[in-house]
Amino acid sequence: MKHHSVRQNAIRELVRSQSVRTQRELVSLLKKRGFVCTQATVSRDTAEMDLQKLPEEGYVLSEDVHLQRMLSEFVTEISFAGNLVVIHCRPSTAPAVASAIDDVDLDFCVGTIAGDDTVFLAVDDASHTKNVLKIIEQLSGTE
Repeated sequence: MKHHSVRQNAIRELVRSQSVRTQRELVSLLKKRGFVCTQATVSRDTAEMDLQKLPEEGYVLSEDVHLQRMLSEFVTEISFAGNLVVIHCRPSTAPAVASAIDDVDLDFCVGTIAGDDTVFLAVDDASHTKNVLKIIEQLSGTE
């Protein structure tokens, strides 16, 4: 049996990478990843992780809600180059967007640099850039 912190990391990755609307769906997705758990276990995990269930999006991490608001309100374009995710923002909002990104523990991200209207998000390895880009796009609503 896999440890609960490993399972919670998998839950974090699942809700960030796709729409998960029910605990039953989350149990099914976890089983596909080799976790043996019940809906009661997932219910405890969602409570411990302070997951929020939004009507349109399904489950979201509380830590992502602020970032999601910042990205959806201020981001105008997202692209990538090598191991950098380049986030174009409305004028004067890039520092706030970078700070919101830094506050969230995104997998593979090592730091941000913000100008006036652009954020560079450094990814640990170029092979992970598309994963991070997808998460940022999902949170911003630009995908």
